[in-house]
Amino acid sequence: MEVKINRDIRQYTESIFFGLSLRQFFFSLFACLVAVALYFAFKPFVGIETLSWICILGACPFAILGFVTYNGMTAEKFIVAWFRSEILTPKKLMFKATNIYYETNKITLNKLEKEELKNK
Repeated sequence: MEVKINRDIRQYTESIFFGLSLRQFFFSLFACLVAVALYFAFKPFVGIETLSWICILGACPFAILGFVTYNGMTAEKFIVAWFRSEILTPKKLMFKATNIYYETNKITLNKLEKEELKNK
C-alpha cells in the first residue's frame, strides 16, 4: 500500500466533494448556478449559440475564483494585493547611477587639488 504525501505540507488540500476542496466545490456550484440563471434569462432573446457563449462567459469568473492561486494567494487575496500596490500606492521607481568609488574619493581629490594650487 502506498500513500502519497506532498513534499511541502502547506500545499496539502483536503478534498471534500468529487476530488475538489470545499472552496473549489462551492465556486463550481456557484458558476453552474450563474450559467443556469443566464440561460433562462436570455433564452427568449438570443439564439442557442450566442446563449451558450453568454453562459460560458458569465460562469467563467466564478470558476476562476475557485481554482486560481498565485504565489500561495487565492484569487481574491491576489486582487486585493494588486489593488493596493497598483491603485492605492503606485510608485514610480527611478534608477540613478552613482559611482561610489568616485564619491568616496571626491573629498580626497578636492584636497589634493587645493594643495597643488597652493604649491604653485
